[in-house]
Amino acid sequence: MAGVLDGVRVLELGQVLAGPFAGAILADLGAEVIKIERTEGGDDARRMGPAFRHGDALNFHIFNRGKQSVALDLKTEAGRAHLERLTAQADVFIHNLRPGVPEALGIDGATLCARHPRLIYGEISAFGPIGPMAMRPGYEPLLQAFSGLSSTNGGEGDPPMRSGASVCDQGSGMWLVIGVLALLHRRAQTGRGGLLTTSLLETALAWNAQKSDAWTNEGQLPLRHRSGHPGFVPYEAFDTADGPLLICCGNDRLFAKLAHALARPDWIDDPRFATNRARLQHKAALFEQLAPLLRAHTRADWTDRFEAAGVPCAPVHSVPEALAHPQVQALGMQASVAGADVTLTALPLRIDGERPLARGLAPQLGADNARHEASLFPVPPRQETTP
Repeated sequence: MAGVLDGVRVLELGQVLAGPFAGAILADLGAEVIKIERTEGGDDARRMGPAFRHGDALNFHIFNRGKQSVALDLKTEAGRAHLERLTAQADVFIHNLRPGVPEALGIDGATLCARHPRLIYGEISAFGPIGPMAMRPGYEPLLQAFSGLSSTNGGEGDPPMRSGASVCDQGSGMWLVIGVLALLHRRAQTGRGGLLTTSLLETALAWNAQKSDAWTNEGQLPLRHRSGHPGFVPYEAFDTADGPLLICCGNDRLFAKLAHALARPDWIDDPRFATNRARLQHKAALFEQLAPLLRAHTRADWTDRFEAAGVPCAPVHSVPEALAHPQVQALGMQASVAGADVTLTALPLRIDGERPLARGLAPQLGADNARHEASLFPVPPRQETTP
């Protein structure tokens, strides 16, 4: 499939996850993504785990698939000059460098956009571009903790927990890509690029908006629920005879279907359970009756029964169970990388019915220096001599 971003050139100075994830999305969509790396060791993610392919860790391949690698020493004048020549040919420049580093190298957004008005410049930081902590670096678990996101994970009485997925890093990469696409559209109309900023803290606050907005507007925080929802009952996981099953009754009609499927139609007329607001007030009393019923049969038995009755439910799968499920298999989210014996999770979208796929493994450090030799090391103009 021809990439929808064919013809777009991206320079990425990404480290570990947030910046590289943004670059990987753009690469899967067809952009030419040139990853600029240190000459000594490159991206730290190359060593985030045991060697997987070409001496690099699996994490590096996941977030750097389909890119090119150009190794430059940006501490030298020659290295910065080489980067400047590449920047002049780029549409997009993205990074998640430590605060202060872009300014020290002369590649901050204001400087580059002034020299290259059509350039779209995207920056990911830890705490944001303004404020008393703008210059602080940060990592995923630190921002989950600092933002309050960790405090809302888990259940009542549990200690604060980080999300298993890197939702702040990867979410920041997604926001940056959304901004890049918006500015590509604007540039097509005006010829003008622009400066984008996002951060792990802003992303964490956005993901936690339901909780923080409840505090801001109502002065209270919803109760913590390991798998449930503060506004609906029943709406969480329950143990069955052989494994947990998630049940989601998002309205009274669905609760009535659940009550009939469990042979408990009396719940529908019980004033404690008849409406969702009543069930929120009498959750413990309902669960005291509901939990023993569910433990009496297997997860598969209940799934069949509830699906036939129209009750939304799902088994709580392990990762291997989820990947083996026919629905997941049908979606084709995991796909072989072209020219490699590696399977990676693809982008969660289809364009004209086709899923964008990785165009190759992550590059070896400096593998594409020669490809860009003319840009990096231009040949001096020939001197004409008088015969």
